[in-house]
Amino acid sequence: MPKMPIDVMAVLQEATDVEAARSVPLCVSVLLDDTAPDDLTAFVRSSFASASPQARVSVNYFEDAHIAFDARSDMAVIAAGFTPEIGEIVSRLHGEGIPVMVVTTLPECVNGAAEAAGHPIDAADVIAPNPEIDGVVTLHEPLVVTKEGAISGREVDPEDPFSLEPLPMCAAYHEQLRTKMGEWVVAAFREKRLAFAQAFDFVRKPLSMESVRSTAFQNAGIGLVIFIPGADFPIMTLNQTKMVIQIAAAYGQPLSADRVKELAAVVGGGLACRTVARQVAGLVPAVGWVVKAGVGYAGTWAMGMAAAEYFEHGGNMAGVGAVVDEARAAASRAADETAAGRAAKGFVASLGLQAKNAATGRVRAAVAQAPGVAAGAMRAVANAAASAAQAAATGAARAGAAADAVEASAHDSE
Repeated sequence: MPKMPIDVMAVLQEATDVEAARSVPLCVSVLLDDTAPDDLTAFVRSSFASASPQARVSVNYFEDAHIAFDARSDMAVIAAGFTPEIGEIVSRLHGEGIPVMVVTTLPECVNGAAEAAGHPIDAADVIAPNPEIDGVVTLHEPLVVTKEGAISGREVDPEDPFSLEPLPMCAAYHEQLRTKMGEWVVAAFREKRLAFAQAFDFVRKPLSMESVRSTAFQNAGIGLVIFIPGADFPIMTLNQTKMVIQIAAAYGQPLSADRVKELAAVVGGGLACRTVARQVAGLVPAVGWVVKAGVGYAGTWAMGMAAAEYFEHGGNMAGVGAVVDEARAAASRAADETAAGRAAKGFVASLGLQAKNAATGRVRAAVAQAPGVAAGAMRAVANAAASAAQAAATGAARAGAAADAVEASAHDSE
């Protein structure tokens, strides 16, 4: 039997580390402003209701600067209304070393009161719906038109943002807040974010998306800086397997040794991305290393997104291997058969040579200085590759869409 191109022990160790990370105990203080709208209060309470045994959640109401909270809290969340002391409360909690998320449907009011009181709140810590999409403010409240033509409903002044508040907790805003809250937790807690995902389901998808992005960028960098033919694929495959394990853990999936080995076998045995990378690299050999970076990025992204969507809709570890394998194969076919894929090759060919010369020069200079410096240079090149891959992917998608439109137009005219 041929040796599987993946380090199974490294995969099992990742599963063990992930299992330990999501079992870390958590403590959260939920502070509910007495003047906050009822729909906001209900949303925050339900979002932080957890059946997880490692999560300790305390809930307290307040009407002024006097609050009750657990000093051991990893974080505090405030459902903010009209109470003018919100900024003061945030400052006090920060003084205790507790990160604070302020969730509100009255962002202008809350921020204005905090600034007026001399305790401005960091914009990144205020989680609120955004009623403006592409410069257009969308109202999610019904307007009643009588048969006489009169319109009843909230009076809104376009020049006065306060007139929109409080924003109603419609389905669209509900999803906005869940996403923003999850992204805040992922950014604030690198060490404990898996435990937060285990305890609070709104963290799961944002954490999965972060894992997909970081792994795709990392694999793009690996395709750039490893020049030995074939040496990059086992590393990319290991990263992809670890990514799927992290996503599974975020969704609370059990990580038994048997399931993890099955996943490693499926991901490690897939040759689709590798085959396409070799084929495309043969078409533009001078920039084949850049092609590998692009395929590594696209294949990893497709696999990660498929796994996240699969678990988001109730999938389990038993079936995820087939899902990610099909996603990777589809991404590989798209790279060679679609207008977007053909456009991507053009972007690679035009951008690759200049990037290669700059990257190779940096690595060679670093190697001449010291191994440690070389490693740092390679990391820098990998980061640059990630940005380049993302830019190329965006450009390729636009070019592909244009090509598809031309093809469709030609077809319609026949």
